[in-house]
Amino acid sequence: MSDLKEYKCPACGGSIEFDSHLQKMKCPYCDTEFELDTLKEFDEQIKREAAQEDDLSGWQTDAGGEWQEGETDGMNVYTCQSCGGEIIADETTGATNCPYCGNPVIMTAKFKGALRPDLVIPFKLDKKAAKEAYYKHIKGRRLLPKTFRKENHIDEIKGVYVPFWLFDADVNADVRYRATKVRTWSDHDYDYTETSYYSVERNGDMAFASVPVDGSEKMPDDLMESIEPFDMSKAVDFQTAYLSGYLADKYDVSQEQSVNRAHERMKKSAEEVIADTVRGYTTVVPENSNVSMSGGKAQYALYPVWILNTTWKDTRYIFAMNGQTGKMTGDLPIDEKIYRKYLAGLTVVFTAIAYLVGMLIF
Repeated sequence: MSDLKEYKCPACGGSIEFDSHLQKMKCPYCDTEFELDTLKEFDEQIKREAAQEDDLSGWQTDAGGEWQEGETDGMNVYTCQSCGGEIIADETTGATNCPYCGNPVIMTAKFKGALRPDLVIPFKLDKKAAKEAYYKHIKGRRLLPKTFRKENHIDEIKGVYVPFWLFDADVNADVRYRATKVRTWSDHDYDYTETSYYSVERNGDMAFASVPVDGSEKMPDDLMESIEPFDMSKAVDFQTAYLSGYLADKYDVSQEQSVNRAHERMKKSAEEVIADTVRGYTTVVPENSNVSMSGGKAQYALYPVWILNTTWKDTRYIFAMNGQTGKMTGDLPIDEKIYRKYLAGLTVVFTAIAYLVGMLIF
């Protein structure tokens, strides 16, 4: 069986894609719609093939010629079933589009056996929504270079299913704080200040579920975490049909490599929850923290993310939008000329205020 899969419309033969608005498969040529359940048989077939041993090493191509040693490392070549064109992809690519005919294709070998995700959150928002969110994100930012506001400044917008590891664990947090309470009062002769010192201890048990850790080296962790949260109640059992029309990567950061990141996130969240219970003090300083995890397990999931790439002065800027909720984030450059004018304006304002205050005092 070919490692490349295209979903074809039985009515007209065109390539069908997942429609984020309809939450169905739809043919863009004849507008025929299909329920996802009608495509489950294909995924059942993939499960049956999971026990088969496939030799996925080497250069997957029918083309002739010889390559130099190491030249094809990390690359795969597939033949498009629609036009016969060659599709070159790296080891982590699981879904893409043919560069010749544009049809969506899925590399099924990337989702077999242990590589098969447990869950997927389908895209809810389309490319138009991502573009609108981008312009809303930059609107009203006075220090932004004007070129960022032009439509043709967006180099690329792509919908990507990003691999995530979802961790569950039971957490016990034991934290000790040094705290004070300060009381002040006065009489006819003196002002008094009384400071009382306390040692405050807090202990609590918590259960964490589906704590996400980005499983792709291509995606910065801070960028992916900044578009959270994702609504896990909308997650469904994985089917390759959801990938049709989008890009998708398989993980290249393993579950074992992601555990520490998950533990760091759980520890930070647990400490924040515990700290929120220490109230009624003037000052609170943590002295010791002991957070332990137990009973952990993990699932493999694909999250929907819109990635926007822009450039300004030869610098590349990446923006990400949650393909489910629409939350947008990304670093923005500052126009130095506008920034200097802004500082100069603030200097004039503060100088005028200081002058008026001085006139009132004296």
